[in-house]
Amino acid sequence: MSERASTPDTPSSSRASSSASPAVGRALDMLVYLAGRPGLVQAATLARDLGIPRSSAYHILTVLADRGFVTYVPAEQAYGLGVTSFEVGSAYLRHEPLERLARPILRGLASRLGQTVHLGVLHGAETVYLLKERPPAGRAGDVDIALVTDIGVRLPAHLTANGRAILAHTSEAQLRALFPRPGDLTTRTGKGPRTLPELVGELSRERERGWSQEVELVTQGFCSMGVAAFDHNERPVAAISTTWRRHHGLHDVERVRDVLRQGAARLTAAVSGHAPATGTASAA
Repeated sequence: MSERASTPDTPSSSRASSSASPAVGRALDMLVYLAGRPGLVQAATLARDLGIPRSSAYHILTVLADRGFVTYVPAEQAYGLGVTSFEVGSAYLRHEPLERLARPILRGLASRLGQTVHLGVLHGAETVYLLKERPPAGRAGDVDIALVTDIGVRLPAHLTANGRAILAHTSEAQLRALFPRPGDLTTRTGKGPRTLPELVGELSRERERGWSQEVELVTQGFCSMGVAAFDHNERPVAAISTTWRRHHGLHDVERVRDVLRQGAARLTAAVSGHAPATGTASAA
């Protein structure tokens, strides 16, 4: 009996059957399925839920893993989304609609805070800055400074508050895919996590409190704070962050946190997203 004949009549299998290449449809169904799950999934479970023969499921998963769309965790004999899936998602989010929605939000935040505000997305293991809004000229309390975070600049995501805000809502399996070797956890100032368990622990605490902060991990004398915005699947799509001089005497950290949270909530609503319950978004 052919695979097509043995596949149950489900919406996903109907789409695959009408395609000139059923394997392509099944591969896409697998990616959508994994994107909607908070943790890892075994191949047998995936095949059962999608009505795909196990032999076909294993073959497709092998191809997807070879190309980085999924990652296999031997210790749990299960699969999760891979780095390439994140890169494709980030490429979509870097298009103009997200920037159009975020620009007025960032402009308002920069004015309220009196300092530069950024929008960033994750591209592989790096933060890519899409927008940079400075406060109005002459703004009282303006601490605008020469920053390395210009539009288009890429920095190691595990060092930036912007990147950490997104990574904090990424599963441990996906973090292992992003940072497979100890040498991937680079430093710029001699500070920062050196091992994956150390990074996972820090991100877990940041996820619980709902915001991320780095102190002199990117540049000596400066610190940053970031908050993530989410899509309709409660996945982080971008982050809003701001940077200031570490010893700026007039700085109110709690106010900065609240203002960034409000901005991230507005961006989440603008993309028809939903923020996850605290502490639940990164189950591995």
